[in-house]
Amino acid sequence: MNDRLKKIRLLLLDVDGVMTDGRIIFDSNGVESKFFNVKDGHGIKMVQRAGIEVGIVSGRSSQVVANRALELGIALVYQGSLDKLSVYHEILEKTGYADEEIAYMGDDIIDLPLLRRVGFAAAPADALDYVIQHVHFVAANRGGWGAVREVCDLILKARGAWEEITARYYR
Repeated sequence: MNDRLKKIRLLLLDVDGVMTDGRIIFDSNGVESKFFNVKDGHGIKMVQRAGIEVGIVSGRSSQVVANRALELGIALVYQGSLDKLSVYHEILEKTGYADEEIAYMGDDIIDLPLLRRVGFAAAPADALDYVIQHVHFVAANRGGWGAVREVCDLILKARGAWEEITARYYR
């Protein structure tokens, strides 16, 4: 697993069920809400500081996701992507990365084409069983509850960047 993680230059993430717990809340005015985990967000910021790009590939479109991506400094944002493999090809062309340089975390059947293609595939603990069969790593945490942070920490440690990125917290 470490050999795969050392090559990662781009971490792609699904949103619903990965960056969130999968719940979508609409109030009586139709305003959408989602729950994001601050630990996941900090993990994303740490991998970015280590020079790893982060992107979002979501099957749904949501202003809430656009807001979260902006807050985290995520420029690669693809929403309404029902054919995630087509989007993936766009990302490869745009970034110049190879499959083995990309990690992806997904939780549902729509994520399988990417999970089966990338260099490092991950899923949260509550991903569907037939998704879990196709990944290199299953997080101990559920989607929206720190699963993304686990992947971020793994990448940092495998690339030897953990001590440098976290040093300021231990001073």
